[in-house]
Parts: sequence; C-alpha cells; structure tokens
Amino acid sequence: RTTQAMIDNFDIEYIINMGASGSIANDLNIGDIVIGKYVVQHDFDITAFGHNKGYITGVGEKVECDKKLIKTLEDVAKNNGKYKVKLGIVVTGDIFCTDEIMKEKIKTKFNADCIEMEGAAISQVCKLDNIPFLIVRSISDKPNGKNEITFDKFLEKASKRCAYILNEFLFSLLSLPSYLLIIHHFPQIVPNC
Repeated sequence: RTTQAMIDNFDIEYIINMGASGSIANDLNIGDIVIGKYVVQHDFDITAFGHNKGYITGVGEKVECDKKLIKTLEDVAKNNGKYKVKLGIVVTGDIFCTDEIMKEKIKTKFNADCIEMEGAAISQVCKLDNIPFLIVRSISDKPNGKNEITFDKFLEKASKRCAYILNEFLFSLLSLPSYLLIIHHFPQIVPNC
C-alpha cells in the first residue's frame, strides 16, 4: 500500500528498496551486499493452475530490476574494500527463514542469493505502474536454526551499510562530494561503515 500511495501522490522517477536479509548463498557473509538482478515471491504457489511456483498473474515469475539503476549502484558500491558486493537473486516470502532444509529448498528452486520479506511486493507494484525499481540487501544473518540471534546482533551493521551505499548512490547522481550528506544526516555512520 505504501509503494502505491507514493506513486499515486508524488512524481516518482524510481524506487530503491533497501534493507537486511538472510544469506542463502554460501559465498555471502554478514555485512555483504546483494544488488538484486531480479526478485521472486518464493512462497506464492498457483502450481495447481499450471504455473511455476512464484508465478503471479499479471506479473510473471520474477520482477527484473532496472538495469540502469543496477549499473549505477554497482559502480558506487564495488570498490569499497570492506565487503563483497554481488549482483544476485532476491527471494521474498512470509517467513523469517531459520531452517537449513527450507533454505536449501529455496536456494535450489530459485537459485537465490538472499531471502527477505517485502521486496517482491514492492517490485510488483513498481512493475504494474511502470516505475523503475531496484532492491538492495545487506546480509544480517544466515538461516541456521539460530539466526534470529545474529539478525538482532547485525541488523544495525546491515542498516548502516545500506544507508551508506544509498548516500553514495544519491551523490553520484548529483556529482557532489558524498561526505557532506553523510556527516549532516548520518554522523553516526561515518566511522562504522
């Protein structure tokens, strides 16, 4: 509802959805960044009607992220020297995945890199409204039966990474020194990114 309300009431050029997620890919660690190539609703199931799992009527099996936004964000984030940045597949569902067997099933079915709970809904609205969209996730946990503990512990780190990258992205569009916005709006972020 919020995404549609923004589109209905403001002149939106694009939407970037950022946040924390669980790692499904073995090569991603806490604090790494996934820039979404596309998003899939992993738990949407109308296979009884002959569609693949994840297929949504009017939307399809996946929502592609905007290639121009991907390129700009990759350019901003790639040379950080602190954490991995990966172009990957983001899956969304109505579960906080803690089970390793479930994680492996989702990883195998969708070739997913990370799992979260809202990105596909936002991407669907953007697709139906023809608004360019990008999803970015910082890894806060790994489904292992105990990841609710690591999620709470590393959520702040994941959030700061996303804020820092968004800041760099916005300043790349303006061609201004990025430290100005960070110091003004996010002084607590600068030393800990």
